[in-house]
Amino acid sequence: MNLSNLTKLKGTKSKKIRLGRGIGSGKGGHTVGFGMKGQKSRSGNSIPVGFEGGQLPTYRKLPTFGGFNNPTKKDIVAVSFSDFNSFDDGITVTPLDLVKSKRLKKLPRHGVKILNSGALLKKLSFEGFAYSKTAKEKIESLPGCSIK
Repeated sequence: MNLSNLTKLKGTKSKKIRLGRGIGSGKGGHTVGFGMKGQKSRSGNSIPVGFEGGQLPTYRKLPTFGGFNNPTKKDIVAVSFSDFNSFDDGITVTPLDLVKSKRLKKLPRHGVKILNSGALLKKLSFEGFAYSKTAKEKIESLPGCSIK
């Protein structure tokens, strides 16, 4: 058996109902299935998709509902050298240490970047940070400071 051997079953295809062609047509009386009154019962009815009777359509309201969330935005927090002066000399500092010392509220998703602003008064090692070009040069030039 294949598709070319199939036969149509009796009663599967029904004739299209022609509206307004007399009472004997099945849909031919007074309102022919369009209801009593209103815009959709009149002849020449063509309401555009999304029309809401003159009310501001939803597709025009949507831009006011919220903002735009950039999917490629990086969650990077910038810190300066002065944020590290509260740590003890000679230790290795990580972004988690900044959270523990309450310099940051929470650990950002994409990291912490050290910028070349402020003065670094302690001898520290830095691990797990991103660095600006000038901040990296400053850390490497300071005696006792290093990047791991």
